[in-house]
Amino acid sequence: MFQPPAVSFSHMGLYVNDLERQERFFTQFLGFSVTDRGHLSTPNGPVQLVFLSRVPEEHHQMVLATGRPAELGFNTLNQMSFRVANLASLRDFFNAMHQAPWCHDITEVSPACHGNALSIYARGPEGNRIELFIDTPWYVNQPLREPFSFEQSDEDIWHWAHEMAKPLPGYRPRAQWVAEMKLKMGMP
Repeated sequence: MFQPPAVSFSHMGLYVNDLERQERFFTQFLGFSVTDRGHLSTPNGPVQLVFLSRVPEEHHQMVLATGRPAELGFNTLNQMSFRVANLASLRDFFNAMHQAPWCHDITEVSPACHGNALSIYARGPEGNRIELFIDTPWYVNQPLREPFSFEQSDEDIWHWAHEMAKPLPGYRPRAQWVAEMKLKMGMP
């Protein structure tokens, strides 16, 4: 049986309609830096590209490319997910989605608890769904999505999330789940 060599995720590309608007969203709201930009001739015509990264070692983690069809019957991109450092950072993003100059570009803002993560889902400027999240210190079987409110204190959110997760199937410490996944994936 084929045993795939090791890979690690590096970057993704996103076709866009309005390159400047999307660049502004990814740089001003999500904190990416432009690492390069340019034009490329392709068999389907010229494409403008903007390369973005938040990590100095990666030339780009995201590339924005012109050429998204104006009428898109269905967007096959389910979501782009971004891990943040802590609940305070998640709350900062939630507040920015409602108060920052670009908030009119962000719709369908929805905080959710997955048991193993606390998330905010939203739609960006061209309707692509983004998720900003933090891991919790425990795991529960997925899928799970329970709404929560940032009107609560951080302490109350953590307490509620833990109490909600404890009786659910598969509940255990995240470290235990990670150890199980390492065994399942054949890693030491």
